[in-house]
Amino acid sequence: MLAEHMEELSTLRARLDAAGQGHVLRHWDELDDAGRARLADQLAALDLSLLQRLAAEYVVRRPDAALPTQIEPVETYPQQPAPGDVTRTAMYRDARARGLALLHEGKVGAFLVAGGQGTRLGYDGPKGEFPVTPIKRHPLFRVFAEQLRAWGRDARRAIPWYIMTSDANDAATRAYFAANAHFGVDPGDVYFFQQGMMPAFGSDGRLLLAGKDSLALSPDGHGGSLRALAKSGALADMRRRGIEHLSYFQVDNPLVHCIDPLFLGLHDLTGSEMSSKMIPKAGPLEKVGNFVRGDGVLQVIEYSDLPESLARQTDAAGALRFNAGSIAIHALRTAFIERLTADGELRLPWHRADKKVPFVDETGRSVEPTAPNAVKLEQFIFDAIPLASNAIVVDTDRAEEFSPVKNAEGVDSPATCLRDQIRRAARWLGEAAVEVPRQPDGEPDAVLEISPLFAPTAEHVRARGVPMTAVQPGGVLFLGPDGPEHADISG
Repeated sequence: MLAEHMEELSTLRARLDAAGQGHVLRHWDELDDAGRARLADQLAALDLSLLQRLAAEYVVRRPDAALPTQIEPVETYPQQPAPGDVTRTAMYRDARARGLALLHEGKVGAFLVAGGQGTRLGYDGPKGEFPVTPIKRHPLFRVFAEQLRAWGRDARRAIPWYIMTSDANDAATRAYFAANAHFGVDPGDVYFFQQGMMPAFGSDGRLLLAGKDSLALSPDGHGGSLRALAKSGALADMRRRGIEHLSYFQVDNPLVHCIDPLFLGLHDLTGSEMSSKMIPKAGPLEKVGNFVRGDGVLQVIEYSDLPESLARQTDAAGALRFNAGSIAIHALRTAFIERLTADGELRLPWHRADKKVPFVDETGRSVEPTAPNAVKLEQFIFDAIPLASNAIVVDTDRAEEFSPVKNAEGVDSPATCLRDQIRRAARWLGEAAVEVPRQPDGEPDAVLEISPLFAPTAEHVRARGVPMTAVQPGGVLFLGPDGPEHADISG
């Protein structure tokens, strides 16, 4: 393999020089065979003409945020039809039935974006390994696996699971699944693939070296997941299985409904190529993307780009006009992804981020910058929405479906996520006529956890029933696959 690289080195050097990137080979003569092979592999994977264009458009100059001329609130599908809305009630009934039929017919796959590490949570490993549930301390991966198993049990057929890892955690993720027997999912129904990587640029547009034998590389953004699906063979696997729709979600949110028949049914019956869920924003400046109609086209404007004057606008009733927050839950037609990636490239815009990136300078010295010194470019999946036919947005409830673990403390932390899991379990039990004791501030006075294998939704809890009428104050209740258990909280 190295001999092959050496034969191609002169050609590669010429291409790099022509693109203004010849400096990345400045330490070549100092490298051993393994180092040369590593760097040559990384360079061979680059599209130098694309990088040259991106450096000119996004790095050497800072592009302006191109906002639409006319920005209007988006119309969304409500969680439930309004009382007396016979037409929409019938539509929702048909949509739920259609979603269940898609599952029974094997036309739905689950798509998990899981390339992150647990570093910000103080966990040394893939974020999906982070123990997240209140009693059993089950990891995120297991929460999702058990949801898919539960829905597959109802549909009487497995739901294929496509998991996008990253260069940083791919090997560890695969090993973790193997060590845990894939959490009961048939390994043949789990398809791992890696996210693409992009090199970091210096402010002059030249690529940075992380070491003498390696480029400074980072993931290409969750939008790159669509490109990775095509390049990895995952799309071909879906075609072979007859999968027509993907349920897309990210690894940090254990409340997400990995499978939602109503959402999938609305997506399919409306002919939408890409559908999204939204939550009402907690405040005008909450750090979530905003669904809007921009010049008549459904799209997401990042919180940092939406003018504050618009973010704070209210209607006659005092409610925020721009209140549709994006939470990275989507349904996509596989035919849409194939169309977007048909020529091997993903034609979504790139987003610039200025970061501190350690690098090796021209003398070979390692430098740890104290201020942003580099530009990273990413693509975002929500930028595919304007390219989709009949794209729709469906309301969901924050308390029901959104409590990510992003930070070690404060907002979106393990503490708030545990609180929200317990609150949801208490609500589900209450809807099933099980009394849950409350503290003076209204919080549940018990530690509660419901395994997805017992019930993945409140509707399942009601249908299955719970053989008890009340939870003891200060109690610990785990509803496992076979029913209620009392467990030690550290269990």
